[in-house]
Amino acid sequence: MTVSEMLNIGLMQGFAGLSLFAVLLLMGLGLAIIFGQMGVINMAHGEFMTLGAYTIYLGSQLTQTYAPNLMPYYFPLAIVLAFGFAFAAGWLVEWGLIRHLYKRPLDTLLATWGISLALQQTFRTFIGPKEVSPTLPDWLLGSWAPAPGLDIPINGLFVLALTTFVTLGVLLALGKSRWGLRVRATVSNRTMANATGIDTKKTDRITFAIGCGIAGVAGAAFTTIGSTGPTSGSLYIVDSFLVVTFGGAASLLGTVVSAFGIAQTQSVSEFFMTGSMAKVLTLSLIVLILMLRPQGLFASKVRR
Repeated sequence: MTVSEMLNIGLMQGFAGLSLFAVLLLMGLGLAIIFGQMGVINMAHGEFMTLGAYTIYLGSQLTQTYAPNLMPYYFPLAIVLAFGFAFAAGWLVEWGLIRHLYKRPLDTLLATWGISLALQQTFRTFIGPKEVSPTLPDWLLGSWAPAPGLDIPINGLFVLALTTFVTLGVLLALGKSRWGLRVRATVSNRTMANATGIDTKKTDRITFAIGCGIAGVAGAAFTTIGSTGPTSGSLYIVDSFLVVTFGGAASLLGTVVSAFGIAQTQSVSEFFMTGSMAKVLTLSLIVLILMLRPQGLFASKVRR
């Protein structure tokens, strides 16, 4: 094998890691908002991702059946619907359950784990236990060849662009919008935020729902690289918590860096060893770094 071929394989493997990075980052962003900003351990986060993925699948099925001429256009609309359905489901979960469990993180863990199991059974009952895949529009298929022997899938480029758009939107919203100001005030001092007229209960509900909505977008991105089943989201929940913890629980920048590092380490190492061993290597490196820096890569600064 020539040096050029090795370089092309390395680049393609690295780009495969970018597709995993995109899904992990979107999942991690949602968790960083819910866990990092609110302190809620949402074990059902993966099921909101699955809800977004099933939205894409059902959208493709309905479009194919009733409006096949719209197949080239359904995917962007389905992404918006994936966010909307996951947002609405998150709103209901926060209103019906989570709002009663703030300051009790272990209770939120158990409660959301129960919601996770209930949603998985709901998916099995109404959609089916088998894994399904949507019919992607033609413009998402194929690959781009910038050089001979180097093929980059177009769906990976689209997912990367989508992830960049969502990430920048979240960063701008938290830093510049009225909602972001209310979130930062509530996280810093809930009592003082209430005293200044901020409706912290409404802020909590919107924040939780937005985090779930971003998980729905992660599910939409996931449909371009894998098939969806009732337990698909649960396969990513541990990695998502690792992304948030490794990067620093309250740091969105840390979430980005952590997701990139974990995805690239796992993808590149899979080329040289089995998937299980690559996972073990990635987890071992994370544990080693967290032993040296338990607060994560980008710990939030607090006054002592």
